[in-house]
Amino acid sequence: MAETGDDDHLAGYAEIVRDAGATGRRLTRAELESLRAQGERAAEAGHGLRTQVRRHLAAARAIWPTLPFSGSEHALAVVEHAIDAFAEGHERAQKLAVRREEAARREFIDDLLYGRSDVGRIIERAERFGLLLSHAHAVAVAQAATPVDDTHPATRQIEQVLFARFGERRILLATKDGRLICIVPGDQDEILAFFAKQAHAATEGGQVAIGRAHPGAGGVAHSYEEALNALDLAARLHLGEPVLRAADLLVYPVLTRDRQAMTDLVRNTLGPLREARGGAKPLVDTLTAYFDSGCVAAEAARRLSLSVRALTYRLDRIHKLTGTNPADPMHRYTLQTAVIGARLLGWPEIEV
Repeated sequence: MAETGDDDHLAGYAEIVRDAGATGRRLTRAELESLRAQGERAAEAGHGLRTQVRRHLAAARAIWPTLPFSGSEHALAVVEHAIDAFAEGHERAQKLAVRREEAARREFIDDLLYGRSDVGRIIERAERFGLLLSHAHAVAVAQAATPVDDTHPATRQIEQVLFARFGERRILLATKDGRLICIVPGDQDEILAFFAKQAHAATEGGQVAIGRAHPGAGGVAHSYEEALNALDLAARLHLGEPVLRAADLLVYPVLTRDRQAMTDLVRNTLGPLREARGGAKPLVDTLTAYFDSGCVAAEAARRLSLSVRALTYRLDRIHKLTGTNPADPMHRYTLQTAVIGARLLGWPEIEV
């Protein structure tokens, strides 16, 4: 860094110290503001505060012998006040720069995740934040019981362990709408797996969804949408797995693509269960546990805190009411698909 550039930020400093130190006066408001402005300019030029403080002290030592003996002690206070004003301006500029950087980062994250900006502009800004959008990228989204932001302890903890292990990789960690977001190149699934494990632990049981890798600037938004959809499906289907992969849940968007057809299937297949004592819900829950346990009656009974005999009675009741037998492979697919549809639609709590 040029010597002259550094000296520009000392302009007038020696004269202020010499005059105030010799006369015993305090620094004027104009002098203090001038020193603050110099501090701001030094920060904007990229000069470190420690280096600038050393230069100010060196300049004070250079003029020290010229000060009257009686004024030397007062001059120490003048130097202190002058450097403090300079440092205040430097810190003020640094904080402003940080706020601007944070605002630019938030704007970029929004544009990237929602694809709301010109693709060329997104690509241009991406490298500044560590991404090469000419490659495919995948997004993981962690959702905790309580919202997470940039200052949340979990965010700082995950950032530390993630960059300690994969510091040289191109990783973008951010928060959005109370969730923690991790964006990585699509061929580095080990980073997403590590992030998922750390996020689940740091958020005390939060759920993590991982979207598939997609190419280009729009690929990030696509993967992010898949991860959000996976979390939404998990909530509606009561999926308790700590890590969800969009690639493993592709059957559900297919099933829900034609909502009217799904509604008709639920009504026609499960509608008769409303005639049961206690309504349809206990029997739908029975089918859910039965299918989730791989159609093993003993395991389904355990999950429902029932005896195997009680579970068998319920399955028989379902058979009589619907005309479809859960134990029959020919009927099982229809029933299971209808149960999935009921969970997605919120039936029977919500009428469809």
